[in-house]
Amino acid sequence: MLKHLLSGGNLMVPLMLCSLVSLAVVYDRWAAFRANRKIDTRSLRARVLSHLRNDDIRAAIGECESTRGPLASVLLAGLRSYEQLHTKGESAEMMRMVVGQVMEDYAVQAMSVVNKRLDILTTVATAAPLLGMTGTVTGMITSFSGLAAAGSISGSGGEVAAGIAEALVTTAVGLIIALSAAIPQSLFNRWSDDIELEIEESSTELIEHILVHH
Repeated sequence: MLKHLLSGGNLMVPLMLCSLVSLAVVYDRWAAFRANRKIDTRSLRARVLSHLRNDDIRAAIGECESTRGPLASVLLAGLRSYEQLHTKGESAEMMRMVVGQVMEDYAVQAMSVVNKRLDILTTVATAAPLLGMTGTVTGMITSFSGLAAAGSISGSGGEVAAGIAEALVTTAVGLIIALSAAIPQSLFNRWSDDIELEIEESSTELIEHILVHH
């Protein structure tokens, strides 16, 4: 196997670098999403709403402060804003607008952290096949140049065929690396969409509470 990889030529170096970078990003994002999926966000949302119904904003804030993850962070930003406005005696409409805007702005920051480095997987999935095909083309050029120099197919046909076969190694490796980046990225994007949807639902719940109870 190693012999086949080494036969791919100089372009195997950037391909192997792409592979290493992709594996590092996949592991990093997998660990981050796995940690987030262990958080019982449904229970957090229920506890926060329960405290708010009891008019205990401090307790709701405490629940978010003791919980990690993007959802807790966005809720915390909204609750702190809500507490300040509530203390000042602002109208329900004013609180709805301000709290909604605060949570929307913070959600953008939270999602940027969630999606951190996923663009690297996109780059690898795009670049790896192109590098592979480039290696194949340059390998075939070298093989046919050797054929032209020999001046006859009869004496060098086998060598040319072997050279082309070796050149195709880079295309195969490039496609494998692209798949190893694209498939995890698709899964991570789905998990990211789930987080974003839950943040939107939680924001709506808080806004509805403000409108109904004030």
